[in-house]
Amino acid sequence: MSKLDHINEQILRELTRDGRISNLELADRVGLSPSACLRRVQEMERTGLIAGYRAVLDRSALGIGFVAYIGVGLRDHSKASQEAFERAMERAVDVRECHNITGTIEYLLRVECADMPSYKAFHTDLLGALPQVNGITSYVVMGSPKDERG
Repeated sequence: MSKLDHINEQILRELTRDGRISNLELADRVGLSPSACLRRVQEMERTGLIAGYRAVLDRSALGIGFVAYIGVGLRDHSKASQEAFERAMERAVDVRECHNITGTIEYLLRVECADMPSYKAFHTDLLGALPQVNGITSYVVMGSPKDERG
């Protein structure tokens, strides 16, 4: 599959909305026979265009009531410093996303935890205690009117 045609784009939109949709329903929504639809989905899976499927969790039902994005600046920009920071973030259970970015800071984190005291413990005891960290700026999420993360 060398290019993404209109039908494949429709298939991807539908699967993004509901990864558990039946092939029969998907085929109906995109105007294909079930066998042709299945072949297209399998080809997109085989080539890695569809990398996987996952469950979207209700964070509040899991006791997660606090979300923040955190900008992190490092003391130095060495490879060793970055790798040490990234290893620490891989082990940090409250860190849901860690992105190495360009600009005035090196990393952008998405942190999810139970409440403000839990966040303060993460901020002070884990993030603030890392020798690589030079600066921390927190942006607390008050609401998410649009969130298309899977």
